Amino acid sequence: MHFMKLTSVLFLGIKMSTASLVEPEPTATQASALFSFPHYLALQCEGRPKGERTRAQLQIAACKILQDDSPQGLTISAICEQAGVSNGTFYLYFPDRNALLDTVLGDFVTFLQSSMRAAGEPGTPDPPRAATRAYFELFEQNSGLMRCLVQPLEGYPDAQSAFQRLNREWVEVVVASVASRQRKEDGNQATPRAELLRRAYALGGMVDQYLANLLLSKDPNLIEISQDREVVLETLSLIWERGMSR
Repeated sequence: MHFMKLTSVLFLGIKMSTASLVEPEPTATQASALFSFPHYLALQCEGRPKGERTRAQLQIAACKILQDDSPQGLTISAICEQAGVSNGTFYLYFPDRNALLDTVLGDFVTFLQSSMRAAGEPGTPDPPRAATRAYFELFEQNSGLMRCLVQPLEGYPDAQSAFQRLNREWVEVVVASVASRQRKEDGNQATPRAELLRRAYALGGMVDQYLANLLLSKDPNLIEISQDREVVLETLSLIWERGMSR
């Protein structure tokens, strides 16, 4: 099944049917796993030639190290030990550590983009809340990679450009949705596009900061009031709703 459609089905808990098949609702563990980039990489390389599997193993190893350590701990020796290959094997696939990390971050942004599109695709009940839930899951399951994106690393311009494009695409989706609704409700009295763009960027930054403090910095005060996932999602969704309204 196509990755984007599968992500949407599992995330929204919708039973997908064909003429002869009805897929059961996924468990919470299965749904969470689909938001894990290392898990996705592992699925993608199943049955592929050995070289492709080894390349994926190196990327997965980098993801796992970043989940528990800072980018400074991402050494070639640590990557190879985690992947179960020799240091010499590394250089068959990447010229240096920076090239590996840039590739991982670039591919991860594409994964984020696909997941967000799937969560908010046409026909989804309450797309903003669905997309917010997906982003929360993606941030939590891949917190090490998200740290590299929301707390920019010097020397990785391609990854940062990709993340900025992701933000821009999401902002455009939000603004288009709000503008369409306002035109239907108020005719020509819609909020200027530039104002909607500013609001969307500001609100996106607020959500990133909230999740960074909760999942990366692990602020104990924020953790204390964020135990209930659904309540947190309600708060973040409300921020988008109120912030983009007139």
